[in-house]
Amino acid sequence: MEMTVTRGRTRSLSHHRWLISFTSRLADISSTLLAGYAAYFGYFSDLHPTEQYLWGMIVGALLVAAVLPNLGIYRTWRGRLLSPLLFKLMMGYAIVGVICTSLLYLSGLGDNFSRVWLIAWFVLAFMGSLTARAMTYPVINRFRLQGRNRRQVVLVGDAHSCATAAEHLHKEPTAGFDIGKIYLVGQDTMSELADMHLTWEAYSAGQIHDIDTDEVWICLPISRGSQVKEIIADLGLTAANVRFMPDMRDFRLINHDICNVASLYLLNMSCSPISGSARWLKAVEDRIISSVILLMISPIMLALAIGVKLSSPGPVFYRQERVSWNGKPFNMLKFRSMPVDSEKSGVQWGGSQKKTTTKFGAFIRKTSLDELPQFINVLLGDMSIVGPRPERTVFVDHFKHEIPGYMQKHLMKAGITGWAQINGWRGDTDLEKRIECDLWYIEHWSVMLDFKIIFLTIFKGFINKNAY
Repeated sequence: MEMTVTRGRTRSLSHHRWLISFTSRLADISSTLLAGYAAYFGYFSDLHPTEQYLWGMIVGALLVAAVLPNLGIYRTWRGRLLSPLLFKLMMGYAIVGVICTSLLYLSGLGDNFSRVWLIAWFVLAFMGSLTARAMTYPVINRFRLQGRNRRQVVLVGDAHSCATAAEHLHKEPTAGFDIGKIYLVGQDTMSELADMHLTWEAYSAGQIHDIDTDEVWICLPISRGSQVKEIIADLGLTAANVRFMPDMRDFRLINHDICNVASLYLLNMSCSPISGSARWLKAVEDRIISSVILLMISPIMLALAIGVKLSSPGPVFYRQERVSWNGKPFNMLKFRSMPVDSEKSGVQWGGSQKKTTTKFGAFIRKTSLDELPQFINVLLGDMSIVGPRPERTVFVDHFKHEIPGYMQKHLMKAGITGWAQINGWRGDTDLEKRIECDLWYIEHWSVMLDFKIIFLTIFKGFINKNAY
């Protein structure tokens, strides 16, 4: 009877997965064809595409059917973040667009197709696929809330790790997982889950070798790796999916994930989000925005340069060695706001209000206008528009031994503004709070977050009670 139940559940889940995958593929192909037709009608005002455009749409649909599966778009996204799916979908259509453009160029047929139509076609196709998923996922979630298309999970591990997994699954019922049973490794008790009405028992070797479930999650700290190996060996006769949820509550993790390097599986514990296409995207963002801003503020910078020169003898710019991405030093530019000999007795941390400044220097520091030359640093590639504020090398060498996670702020390029600055953590404020904000930004980085910070900086960043 148990084997019949297991096979029945497996067939049911396989059927749901196959149906969702098939429907998604069909939606993307249909979206590509319909988008091509809509773009043709919108551009040519004709309901009857010519034969060459029809063949172009068919080739595009076939390329979508061939390219998108290789990006992992049709694998199960049960309980996972959908933002990576959105990015993969966008990249998929971009790749198909590049292939189509290359084919038209190499075949000499490029002049027979409208470039406006081609661009509109793939933009509409992407939007169509996105819309189809936006309409479908709420339906799937509703089915799961009604008890359909769900998977049964058995947890094996220590009390705290199993409690963490159970709590998250309980909070996200649309993920589609139900906990069937919990096996505790060791002498733990389940007092943490007393109010969740879950059954548990002590685990012993050989107890779960042919367990009847859809998935088994091993929930143990990394330090108990030998026990993980024994449990996996014990599961040798089960056809269930086996997953390992390492308990890493004692680590400060940033952009943690699993990667494959040289055929080795590595667990990313603290990694920069700026790699691959993200690095290119961030660089383009910085270069374009800094170029536009420098053109806009060039008259203001000229006026400020004259003001600095007339207010006191010395150079217009003040150069400080600061630390940026990967702990590399660079010379950060500022408009000079202090007399040239103001630091002859040495560099001191904090005390911004007590530092000697010229009258004009006090004004540009209070309004943050002294920071404007840093857009030149961005254009040169030393800094980003948005990122953790850089610190002097001498202070970095000091703080890295005192503040947990301090060096992790250098997983991204230093920025002119950042999450800490728009939240008021600048000047002589709590350094640990600033680091928390910097690490939160690195963990949650996105282009949209950058634009949000830039927008808020206009209203919050220039004039601030903590700016001196």
